[in-house]
Amino acid sequence: MSVKRDSFSVSITVGAYGSAFGAAAVAADFSVLQACLLSLLLFSGASQFAVVGVIAAGGTPINAIATSTLLGTRNGLYGLRLAPILKLRGLKRVVAAQITIDESTGVALAQNNESDMRKGFWYTGFGVYIFWNLFTLAGALGAQAIGNPSAWGLDAAVPAAFLGLLWPRLSDRKSWVLAGFAIVLALTLTPFVPTGIPIISCTLLAVIIGWRK
Repeated sequence: MSVKRDSFSVSITVGAYGSAFGAAAVAADFSVLQACLLSLLLFSGASQFAVVGVIAAGGTPINAIATSTLLGTRNGLYGLRLAPILKLRGLKRVVAAQITIDESTGVALAQNNESDMRKGFWYTGFGVYIFWNLFTLAGALGAQAIGNPSAWGLDAAVPAAFLGLLWPRLSDRKSWVLAGFAIVLALTLTPFVPTGIPIISCTLLAVIIGWRK
């Protein structure tokens, strides 16, 4: 019962951020359909906000894709950790890959036995997927109904949502130091390089430091 309760709590809490993504996407001139397709197919909060953020700032689609891909590499590492627990084959592996995210991995690994780990993964993965997409649609439709999202400050949804995703992960001194280096690097590069490159550079910095650990 506690697995279901934890999974639902995480799912609804994280899924609600989808409304911010939907609004941010429309504010960046994405259509409601495009916003929903990003959530359905990409389904990775940080990567989705990166795509919208880079495009909104005038970056190229290539930079947006590169940034999104780098941010999504951690999900592949989660897959390596979860593979011996889930023990999946065929189509189930494809489905599991789609919902392998921070939250489904976190809830799964927090359990005490493999049976509950598997339940935590599936419950949370599908729960977040469903709520994230529903809230994306709601946020996109709401922003579209407003008419001019920027006039209501919704163009600030991307950095605000990024901060919301980042803040809970700054749990120790090393995380704060890394965040500080990333800020300095981004501010240093921004005046001199094309839009999107600072984000890519900060992501590479995080990957390199994380890999060395």
